[in-house]
Amino acid sequence: MKVITINREYGAGGHSIGTEVAKALGIEFYDKDIILNVAKESGIDSELVKADNEEISRVDSFIRAITPMGYDQKETIYEAQSKVIIELAKKGPCVILGRCANDVLKKAGIETFDVFIYSDDDSKIKRACELLETDNENDARKVMHSIDHNRRAYYHYFTEGNFNDCRNYNLCIDSGSVGYDKAVEIIVEAVK
Repeated sequence: MKVITINREYGAGGHSIGTEVAKALGIEFYDKDIILNVAKESGIDSELVKADNEEISRVDSFIRAITPMGYDQKETIYEAQSKVIIELAKKGPCVILGRCANDVLKKAGIETFDVFIYSDDDSKIKRACELLETDNENDARKVMHSIDHNRRAYYHYFTEGNFNDCRNYNLCIDSGSVGYDKAVEIIVEAVK
């Protein structure tokens, strides 16, 4: 069995689906756990690592362009996080959510099964409202678009690839169409 990586749009259920895939296969699931390991590895305060959260702003990109030799905390966090992801993958089969794990492990020569989970806006907004504990769909939509934008920028910055390009993955699933349970079943069957 391979390491499974999951990238996802906000509100598409990537965390929930990833957790259930790991349970169904009897393997570890890593998401926020990576943050604690990265903090230890890098010596950076865990709150700063949490704040990094798969995000690259336009200001960050501009600053990096004009000061390529300067100290860059996001680069340090990414390098430490990549090291932790590789160490976790070397331990054996697991599910790793986000953080460019598909690209990190590919570059490390570790075989993976890469999944991208997406959905239609209506389904994602409904889920975002649940996650944000709000009934305000406009607020949920803004958060959803912001997080998805940040994930795309982060992925592109560190991999030079496109976050939602199906060629980066072995399997792409529309969780809004098939539902979470069926998505789990599809991934488990595909990995086996």
